[in-house]
Amino acid sequence: MEHSSAKDTVDEKFAVGGGVRDVYGEDCATEDQLVTPWTVSVASGYSLLRDPHFNKGLAFSEREREAHYLRGLLPPAEISQQLQEKKTLQNIRQYQVLLQKYMALMDLQERNERLFYKLLIDNVEELLPIIYTPTVGEACQKYGSISRHPQGLYISLKEKGRILEVLRNWPERTIQVIVVTDGERILGLGDLGCQGMGIPVGKLALYTALGGVRPSACLPITIDVGTNNEQLLKDEFYIGLKQKRATGQEYDELLEEFMTAVKQNYGEKVLIQFEDFANHNAFNILFKYSTSHLLFNDDIQGTASVVLAGVVAALKLVGGTLAEHTFLFLGAGEAGTGIAELIALEMSKQTKAPLEETRKKIWLVDSKGLIVSSRKNSLQEFKKPWAHEHEPLADLISAVKAIKPTVLVGSSGVGKTFTKEVVEAMASFNEKPLIMALSNPTTQSECTAEEAYTWSKGRAIFASGSPFDPVEYEGKTFVPGQSNNAYIFPGFGLGLVISGAIRVHEDLLLAASEALAGQVTQENYDKGMIYPPFSNIRKISAHIAANVAAKAYDLGLASRLPRPQNLVKYAESCMYSPVYRSYR
Repeated sequence: MEHSSAKDTVDEKFAVGGGVRDVYGEDCATEDQLVTPWTVSVASGYSLLRDPHFNKGLAFSEREREAHYLRGLLPPAEISQQLQEKKTLQNIRQYQVLLQKYMALMDLQERNERLFYKLLIDNVEELLPIIYTPTVGEACQKYGSISRHPQGLYISLKEKGRILEVLRNWPERTIQVIVVTDGERILGLGDLGCQGMGIPVGKLALYTALGGVRPSACLPITIDVGTNNEQLLKDEFYIGLKQKRATGQEYDELLEEFMTAVKQNYGEKVLIQFEDFANHNAFNILFKYSTSHLLFNDDIQGTASVVLAGVVAALKLVGGTLAEHTFLFLGAGEAGTGIAELIALEMSKQTKAPLEETRKKIWLVDSKGLIVSSRKNSLQEFKKPWAHEHEPLADLISAVKAIKPTVLVGSSGVGKTFTKEVVEAMASFNEKPLIMALSNPTTQSECTAEEAYTWSKGRAIFASGSPFDPVEYEGKTFVPGQSNNAYIFPGFGLGLVISGAIRVHEDLLLAASEALAGQVTQENYDKGMIYPPFSNIRKISAHIAANVAAKAYDLGLASRLPRPQNLVKYAESCMYSPVYRSYR
C-alpha cells in the first residue's frame, strides 16, 4: 500500500521564510490544517514512528493510527502534546548531572522533533544552559563517547575535491542557515577538533526555538582538518582525523572549495554562520568572503552586537552618552576586537566623529599587557587599530588604575582575572561601574556575579556570558544579566532570511543591538538588569528580525519584494511552530 505526497503543489502561504518552499508544512502550523506525513512511499507505519519530523508518539489519534498502519505499534493510550511535554520535563528534571540532561534532550530531538522544540520554547530559561553554554562545552569535550546518532555533516580533508557531492548527501535541498565550525577554539576550552560538532548542533536548535527558523532549513557542519590536541590524538575513541591541523594553503583551499560549493548548491541567500574558529582564521575568512557570501561570524559580530545592546541599555542606569564613557577590555581576540569596533562605530554614528577618534575611547589589554603604540610592530593586524599613545603597562590592574575606565569588559577566556583588587579599583572611581565578564563556560568567567556585587559593595552593574543565579547582598537581590549571543543571532538570522538579504552590513548589527536594547523594560532596570528575560525571547527575536530586515531594505540588500508593510507581524508569521499537525 503506498501513500503519495500531497505537497507537490505548494500555495503561497507555504512559501514564507524568504520564499523557500516549506516541504514539511512547518510554518503556518495549525492543528486543523491537514498534512501528509509521507514524502517517500512507505508500506508500514513503523517507519513513520522512526522519523523525527513526523513522529508524535502516543499523540497519534485513533483515525491517524488507522490510516497510517500504526495499530499495534503503539500502546492504546492517546495523550496530548501538552501531557507529553509535562512527562518529558519531569524525566529531564530527575537527572542530577547536566550532561545527562543534555543527552536526554538530544535523544528527544532525534526521536520527536516537534516535542523537542515545544519543550525548549516553553521552558527556555531552564533548558538554555543545557542546550547551550555552559553544558554544551562539556558535551563537546565528551562528544565522541556521548553522541549516539551522527548529526549534521562532517567535511574532512578526505573530501577535498568532492565537497559539492558531500553537500548533496544531505537529505534537505532547501537550506536557509548553515552553522559551521572547524573546532579549533571551542568556547574557552581550546581545540576539540571534530568533537566541536556540538556547537553547530546547539546553535541551530536555538535558531529554531528562539528565532523560529524551521529545523529542516538548518544545516550543522564541522570542517575537520585535524587537531593539535594531543589528548584527542591519543584517544582510541576520537571520532575525527588523527593528524595535526592542516594550515596555510591546504586549509585555505579546503575553505575556498567549501564556500564555493555552498553557494553553488544552496544559492546566494543561504546564511553561513562561522563559530569557534581560531582568531587568525576567523578574521581572514570574514575579510575574504563577506563581500561574496551572506556571512556572519558569531564570535566577532554576534558577541559585539549583544554587548553593545547591554552597554546602550546600561546607560539608562549609569547615565551619560556612549561617547562619554571609557572602555577597557581584557582580551584582544575575536570577541574583544569585534565588540570594541562595533562600540566605536556606534559612537562615531552618534557623534559624527571619525572612527579613528572614537576608537581612542577604547583600550585593550592582551596577554602582554596594555596595547600601546610602542608595541605596534609586533602586533597582529587586527590589534593595530587599538594601539594608542600611552606608556607600556604590564597587567590589568595597572591599566585599570591608569585608564580609569567606566566599563570593564572581559573576553579573555581566562577565569578569575577580575580580582578583588580590580573590581575595588573600578568601584573607587565609578559610582556604578559596568562590569561584563563574558568568557564561557562558567569556569572561565573573569569573575562571578557574587564577587562583582560583593567587592563593589552592591554598586556594580554586572553581566556575564554564562548564566549566574541572582545574588543577595545586604538585603537587596541583584539579577545579573546574561550577555548571551542567543539574544542576537536567532533574530538576526531570521531578519536576513525573511528579507532575502544577500550580504551582512555592519549597520544590520547596529540595528540588532538597538532592537535588543529597546526590549529592556523599566521593571528590568529596577532589578539592575540590562537585558530582558529570556522568557520573552521569541517576541524579542521578532523585533530584532524586523529591525534587521528594515535596515536591509533601506540599504538595498534585501531581495524579497515587495517589502512587507508590518515587519514585526511578518517576522512572527514566518516563525516555525512546533505544535503537532493532523495527518490525513
